[in-house]
Amino acid sequence: MNNKNNGGWSPYLAGALTGGVITLSAWIAGNYFGASTCFVRVSGFIERLFAPDKVAGMTYFNWFAPKVDWQVMLVAGILIGAFISSITDGSFKIKSVPDMWAARFGHSPVKRGAFAFLGGVIVMFGARLAGGCPSGYGLGAMVQLALSGLIVVLCFFAGGILFTTLIYRGGANR
Repeated sequence: MNNKNNGGWSPYLAGALTGGVITLSAWIAGNYFGASTCFVRVSGFIERLFAPDKVAGMTYFNWFAPKVDWQVMLVAGILIGAFISSITDGSFKIKSVPDMWAARFGHSPVKRGAFAFLGGVIVMFGARLAGGCPSGYGLGAMVQLALSGLIVVLCFFAGGILFTTLIYRGGANR
């Protein structure tokens, strides 16, 4: 299952397996992939340890009760699966600054961490403002063969290509 030539699994195999899991999840369990609600639930769960009365009084947590559900387990499974995959194909390494980032912006782990955190906050704010995880929506809608899912995924790719081109203009070592 691994591909030693590029240091990882074949993206075609990984994509096909992901598509299969998404389809089975929707068909058998009636659940679609998504992760943003998981982070809300875990945040509420942690906050409940320190201020249970505050969490109990928040209307938001009536909608997204702090609990361990299938989405929390999905995200945990993604982390564990990525770790196992990187160990088995020999690509595992601990690195605070990826080579591509270092080539373009320098070797500062603080700068890298700050930008990663800021990007995460922006994405999570947008996901919660939209009422859910946009990638989960795109994938879930595509499983249902909805045109809107295809449009969302195409826009993700277009946005990713555009912003990668802008951020890494002038080239970065791969």
